[in-house]
Amino acid sequence: MTKPQTIQIFLPEGEARGIRIAEITARIVNAVCIPRNKIQDAQKRKEVNRVGVYFLFGEGEEDVKPVVYIGEAEDVHHRLKQHNRNKDFWNTAIVVTSKDANLNKACAKFLEWYCYNKANEIKRYRLENNAEPTKSAISEADEAYSLDFFENMSVLLSVLGFPVFNPLKKAKKQEQFICKGKKALAHGEYTDDGFLVLAESKANIDESRSIQEWIMRIRRKLIDTGMLKQIGDVYVFNEDSLFNTPSAAAATVLGRSANGWTEWKTKDGKTLDELKRK
Repeated sequence: MTKPQTIQIFLPEGEARGIRIAEITARIVNAVCIPRNKIQDAQKRKEVNRVGVYFLFGEGEEDVKPVVYIGEAEDVHHRLKQHNRNKDFWNTAIVVTSKDANLNKACAKFLEWYCYNKANEIKRYRLENNAEPTKSAISEADEAYSLDFFENMSVLLSVLGFPVFNPLKKAKKQEQFICKGKKALAHGEYTDDGFLVLAESKANIDESRSIQEWIMRIRRKLIDTGMLKQIGDVYVFNEDSLFNTPSAAAATVLGRSANGWTEWKTKDGKTLDELKRK
């Protein structure tokens, strides 16, 4: 259940796009957001030189989803320096630690395992980890502490712009929209995050001669990653797929340039434009 909360974000360098430290008022968890070019500067922060869980966020060239690597370390900054030398995909690191330095190694390893599985279940991000982390054996009390820690971590990551643990919101049935064309028949929802095309929606296989290159790229990436699979004479969405705009979603479904604001309609024929922009 969601509840009102107060989040404090501190800018130690005074720069809005520099290092940011977020915390929920009266809670023990803090999250330090570090642009990759600030990794050396971050060493001055005591928060990142202790036991913690960390996330590396980026965009893969061939991905339709953002990418995340999830890890833990006794000295997180030391581990970040290693990743700065060895991993190319990421541009932002977020380090989550305890303000009272009470997060221990076993709980951090449990959280690494738990975060990996949650992210894999929600599927907003593609996981860059090569394998599932090992689940550490911890006491019942430590597990309760870790799960509470996770809930606060999830909120802070979302506030900082990385909703890796936020399930894609589903609208009420009456708020769904339909996009039709030739053999395409897709259902979708206009959400806080963008336009969500629902699993089992059908897209045209054929593409128009005048199709724009960016639409072709999106479709190819969805096919290559298995999110779009050919079944008979249509492509079928294997999972809910989030698009930045209604037009990108409609164009992917129809295989041509499209104005999503008019292509997506309710079962009563009202367009997304009529309902959301007028």
